[in-house]
Amino acid sequence: MKDFNLKDNAEFIALCDLLKTTDLCENGGHAKHVISQGEVVVNGVVETRKRYKVRSGETVTYHGQSIKVV
Repeated sequence: MKDFNLKDNAEFIALCDLLKTTDLCENGGHAKHVISQGEVVVNGVVETRKRYKVRSGETVTYHGQSIKVV
């Protein structure tokens, strides 16, 4: 599991941006597609909202890879 540090003073990062930024997806379009297809799990629950606000302490899993937001 990799850690992802939120930028200073940031409360969250959009789910599609997290997947793109951490290179789990090639680009934003690909990230939005896999989210809408139900392939992304946040804290053990399938998440289909592309702009879901991922906050510190949450874990995102896609294709067997997990990212913990800190």
